[in-house]
Amino acid sequence: MGTTLATGMFFFADCLISSTDLSLKTLYFCVMINDKDRALKIAELLLQVKAVKLQPNEPFTWASGMKSPIYCDNRITLSHPKVRTHIRQMMSEAVIENFGKPDVIVGVATGAIAIGVLVAQELGLPFIYVRSSAKGHGRQNLIEGAFEAGQEAVVIEDLISTGGSSLKAVDSLREAGIKVKGLTAIFTYGFESAVSNFNNAECAYTTLTDYTTLLEKALASNYIEKKQLTLLREWRMNPENWQK
Repeated sequence: MGTTLATGMFFFADCLISSTDLSLKTLYFCVMINDKDRALKIAELLLQVKAVKLQPNEPFTWASGMKSPIYCDNRITLSHPKVRTHIRQMMSEAVIENFGKPDVIVGVATGAIAIGVLVAQELGLPFIYVRSSAKGHGRQNLIEGAFEAGQEAVVIEDLISTGGSSLKAVDSLREAGIKVKGLTAIFTYGFESAVSNFNNAECAYTTLTDYTTLLEKALASNYIEKKQLTLLREWRMNPENWQK
C-alpha cells in the first residue's frame, strides 16, 4: 500500500494529483467519478430542481459564517419523484460498481436518511442510520436499526464538504464492529481537506457528481456566465478566505 507510483498525472473528478509522491493508498482513497455522462446528468438535475444554487455575485453565508457562492440542499430532490428515482438508481449503481453488494446500507442523519432508505430498497438490503449524537433517552442509541458486528456496510451521504460529519459516522460504525467498505455521496465540493480527511481515515468514497462538473454544466446551460467562473473557482481553492 505504500509503494510510490511512477511520475505522471492522474485525474479523479475534483482531484488533480501529481504521482511523483503519490502512494497507492492515496490513489485509492481519492474522490472518483466513474461515469462523466452520469455526473453531468446529476448536475443538471440538481440545478433544475434548485437543490444547488450558484450566486457568485450575491454569495450565501453558511452557518459557520463563511461566504460561499454556492448553496446545496439535496433534500429538495426528494420532492421531485423523477429526480428522486434517477438519483436512487444512479446511487445504487455506484455502490455496486465501487464497493460490491454490502450486507447493509447506512444513512447519515439527517440529510442522508431518506436517500439511504431508497438505495437500500433498490438493492434489497437492510437499512440503518447513524445519529450525530446518541439519544438522551430510551436506549440512547447512536446507531438506529438492526445490525450485527462483522457485517459489511456502505455509507450513504447527500453532501461532502470537509467530510467531518461523514467520517464521524464511519468511526461510530467501526467502533460498533461494522466493516465500512466505503461511502457514496450525491455531491462534493471537492475541497482538498475532504480528500485528506478521507485518506487519513482510510475510507474510500465516490460521488455521483462534483463542483467542477456542476460548473461545467451550469456554464453550458447558461446558468452562469463565463466571466463568473473565476470567482467560482477561486472559492473552491480557498473557501475560508474567499472575498475577504
